[in-house]
Amino acid sequence: MTWIITKYLLTAGMVVFISEVAKRSDRLGGFIAALPLMTLLTLVWLYVENQPEEKIANHAYYTFWYVIPTLPMFLLFPCLLPRLGFWMTMVTCVVVMVFCFGLFAAVMKVFEINLL
Repeated sequence: MTWIITKYLLTAGMVVFISEVAKRSDRLGGFIAALPLMTLLTLVWLYVENQPEEKIANHAYYTFWYVIPTLPMFLLFPCLLPRLGFWMTMVTCVVVMVFCFGLFAAVMKVFEINLL
C-alpha cells in the first residue's frame, strides 16, 4: 500500500510542479510539459514492478503512436480559447482528438499498425 501511495504522490507531484512552473513562465511550463516525464515515470513504475520487458517496450511503442493524433489539439486550443472560453474549448478539443485518433488509427491500419 505504501508503494501505491508513493506512486500517486510522485506522479501527482509532477503535475503540480508543471502547473506551478507554467504560472511563472509559459515557455518553461510548456517545455517541461512537453517532455515525456509521465511516460518515463510510467516506464520506471513498470520496471520497478517487475513487468515483462515486452510490456514496457509496448508501452513506449504505443505511446509514440498515440502522441501523434493529439498534436492538432495543441494548435487548436490557443485559437479557440478566446472565441469559445475555456470549457467549450476543452470539449471541442476532446472531440477533435477523438476524431483524430479514429482517423489516425484507420490510416495506420493500412500499414498494419493496430492502435485500436
